[in-house]
Amino acid sequence: MVQTANIRRVAVLGAGVMGAQIAAHLVNAGIDTVLFDLPAKEGDANGIVKKAIDNLKKLKPAPFSSVARAEHVAMANYGTDLEQLASCDLVIEAIAERLDWKLDLYAKIAPHLAKHAILATNTSGLSIGKLAEGVPAELRDRFCGIHFFNPPRYMYLVELIPTAHTAGAQLDALETFLVTRLGKGVVRAKDTPNFIANRIGVFSMLATIHHAERFGIRFDVVDDLTGPRLGRPKSATFRTADVVGLDTFAHVVKTMTDNLPDDPWHSHYQAPAWMAALIEKGALGQKTRAGIYKKEGKDILVLDPKAGEYVASGQKGSDEVKAILKIADPAERFAALRASAHPEAQFLWACMRDVWQYIAYWLGDIAGCARDVDFAIRWGFGWKQGPFEMWQAAGWKAIAAAINEDIAAGKTMSSAALPAWVAQRDGVHTPQGSYSAADNSLKPTSSLPVYERQIYPPTVFGDAEPDYGETVFENDGVRMWLRAGDDVPVLTFKTKAHCVGPDVLAGVQKAVKIAEERFPGLVIWHPEAPFSVGADLASMGPAFMTGDFASIENMVHEFQKTSMTIKYSQVPVVGAAQGYAFGGGCEFLMHCARVVAALETYVGLVEVGVGLLPAGGGCKEFALRASREAKGGDILASLKDYYMAMAMAKVGTSAEEAREIGYLRESDIIVFNANEILHVAQSQVRALADANYKAPVKPKAFPVMGRAGAATIRGQLVNMLEGGFISKYDYFIGCQIADVVSGGDVEAGTLVDEEWILKLERERFMGLLKKGKTQERIMYMLENNKPLRN
Repeated sequence: MVQTANIRRVAVLGAGVMGAQIAAHLVNAGIDTVLFDLPAKEGDANGIVKKAIDNLKKLKPAPFSSVARAEHVAMANYGTDLEQLASCDLVIEAIAERLDWKLDLYAKIAPHLAKHAILATNTSGLSIGKLAEGVPAELRDRFCGIHFFNPPRYMYLVELIPTAHTAGAQLDALETFLVTRLGKGVVRAKDTPNFIANRIGVFSMLATIHHAERFGIRFDVVDDLTGPRLGRPKSATFRTADVVGLDTFAHVVKTMTDNLPDDPWHSHYQAPAWMAALIEKGALGQKTRAGIYKKEGKDILVLDPKAGEYVASGQKGSDEVKAILKIADPAERFAALRASAHPEAQFLWACMRDVWQYIAYWLGDIAGCARDVDFAIRWGFGWKQGPFEMWQAAGWKAIAAAINEDIAAGKTMSSAALPAWVAQRDGVHTPQGSYSAADNSLKPTSSLPVYERQIYPPTVFGDAEPDYGETVFENDGVRMWLRAGDDVPVLTFKTKAHCVGPDVLAGVQKAVKIAEERFPGLVIWHPEAPFSVGADLASMGPAFMTGDFASIENMVHEFQKTSMTIKYSQVPVVGAAQGYAFGGGCEFLMHCARVVAALETYVGLVEVGVGLLPAGGGCKEFALRASREAKGGDILASLKDYYMAMAMAKVGTSAEEAREIGYLRESDIIVFNANEILHVAQSQVRALADANYKAPVKPKAFPVMGRAGAATIRGQLVNMLEGGFISKYDYFIGCQIADVVSGGDVEAGTLVDEEWILKLERERFMGLLKKGKTQERIMYMLENNKPLRN
């Protein structure tokens, strides 16, 4: 059992943007949480907190994993409720970034804190050491920084910043709590301005802004080049600034301006004049609907900083430079960027070169080792590779030589020399650990017991390759494997986005058979999200084009057979899911003995989007569950929500929502850290096996609603059609689903078996597949990766 210092009740001080969302994520995790703010001047004393919670319910993406979680945030104020702090094990301060305000609050709450309670500040830029000086002496060994990133539910990174007084045991307990209860990736940062992620991430954005002006690159072109093409989020640079808020960005920059006077890059720590002008006008980005970008009607405009006005956006990088960015080999790619005379190529090289120079210069001061820098940027800013990883992958010594040449030529933002250790190494990441510039050593990963739950923890380029065990069975679609010393095998799909085609279907059936013969159970798990996007529509292409519908129907039959093989396996089959589980992926989960899902698992039967209905057993499973839940009563009352989920292609936007909809069951398990799902899934197999697992008994017969129930559902669909909520073809598909889950053209109460419903699934699926509008939807999805509603 991993110890988390028994953190069971948490207080959050400050109901602003960050404080309220931290409280929301705490209640997502089932933590008893109380949110404090000032007493309201009028009306309910907790009015400020109440308003904050009400606002959280409206935010997108949703801070709560289920809207019902909002009711679990206890409301309090500093005027009358400070005694509630005595029962809290952790207190997180998240008020405005004013040193004097924070110290005043610490003095006020100190007498009310439990003697074991940890006090942590969520400051993003103030010195933790200076704050600690103002903390009462008896609290200092229990005080530290805990920097969440916005939005706290979704951002993986949390920076922990100790002071000279923070007790190591307290910090270890807090890290354990953050990792396993809240599902976070923790990086321990040094007490330097903006810590690690914001220090380097914001510098990278400043460098991009600087070089965009220097090379005359439009902002929309910058975003086209510095987003996914460079291994970064779609928001790239300027859209990221808009999302963060230009005022917030400028505040972080000012922290560097004020606190790093001797920094060789200090002259660049300032928001550009055009940004200051936008802030002055109140154009702060996404939250004010205008910033660097703004929308007018259907048009997206982008700022032209020279003219000081907005122009039409949408320009892309040049084909020449985009071709360079497609070069697979990093060494060749960056060499080509540096060698190219194209301004956009020179711009990209300059941006990366200056970041590399910067992180090498400051590594020893801001981070324990290079791994902490890379994880902070990956988890806090969404880069696929951290900056040190990119440097090492591109050839450590070659990049270092190029940087030195550019420093000598006066091309860099600063003339600061690379530190001596750079020339003495071939990289910073090795299988033995990552380089620490502070003490010239290699630092291994954390040995805290909580990380034993992460069988395959996050790695950096240069780490030892993960060992995915010995192959038990393999075909073109799947690999079944077992780690040395383990007893529960894992089945991994080898297909793109883990889609399900004939090889996967055959592979799952074979793997289950092997597990029944040799092992206590089987886990279906993939090292990377998604769990599965569902059926491989592209694999149906040849048969579809030639009109060979018989082979497609055979594949559908095999899909159903595979789902039933999973469900009625003689040993437990456990699905370990993260990311998307759509269509057939969802149906596989619905048939598992148990599901272990990461909180951020998005589950849904979405076949309507391609003009089809669930035919891998999804309709059957919902019909069966509704019949059982009705217990001889009104089946429609139990079935209607299940039906609407399928007819409207409803997706649970968290594993908790998926459980509320019915895709997951109450017995399924939600894990907050996606890196723990394999450990928990294998533990579930062992627990079920230890309890002498028995396969479910196949129901010989169960009652269905029949044609009368289908007619009732169709009546509801008519209202939706007339109200403009669905198209005529959506209505047609909805009627097909209604007929299937109602058991077809039979009397109410007729007893059927699972095969009866599965046969109806196949028949109606094939009928839809032959319709022109379904074919249009399928082709549109394949070409555009989004649904067509015709």
